[in-house]
Order: sequence, then structure tokens, then C-alpha cells
Amino acid sequence: MANINKAITTIEENLPELINLTAEDRRTLPKMGDKSYAFVTKSFEYARQNPKVVPNFMDMAEFEKDTNGFNNLKKVLNPLQQLVEKLDDTTLLTGSEA
Repeated sequence: MANINKAITTIEENLPELINLTAEDRRTLPKMGDKSYAFVTKSFEYARQNPKVVPNFMDMAEFEKDTNGFNNLKKVLNPLQQLVEKLDDTTLLTGSEA
């Protein structure tokens, strides 16, 4: 258990930008699904290739930061979600057997 807790702490220390949203924020913020991810990715590619068509209100540095951040966090989130599902299933089974 000590090793597991240390590993969790290490992950948290290496992701200092993580935040907690309120229930209201989670409900009202737009979500990035498969279709919107494809749209955002293509929009970013086109904007980089054609900077003259990017509207003045767009901050390309922030767009790139957010796009890269999303991609990097998904690379961490996906395997952790699989791990949590296994933990949940195993906890359910051991509780049932107990």
C-alpha cells in the first residue's frame, strides 16, 4: 500500500495544473467528444497552415496550449480510467465474496 500511495503522490506532483471543478461547472462546460475533438484538431491544423484566415480574437498560442494539454492529459487519463475500472470491479467482487 505504501508503494501505491507513493505512486499516486508522484502522479499528482507531476500534474500540478490539475484542478477541481464544481458540479455546476461540470454541468455547464462544453464537453470534448469524438466529433468535437476531430473538429478542434482539424481547426487547429488549418489555422496553423493558414494564419491569415484566423480571426483576430483567436489566441493561437493559447489554442495550441489547450490542444496539446488535452492530448497529453488524455494519454494519462485513459490508462488510469482502465485501472480505476479494474479496481472498482475487484472491490465489488471482494466485497461480494466477503
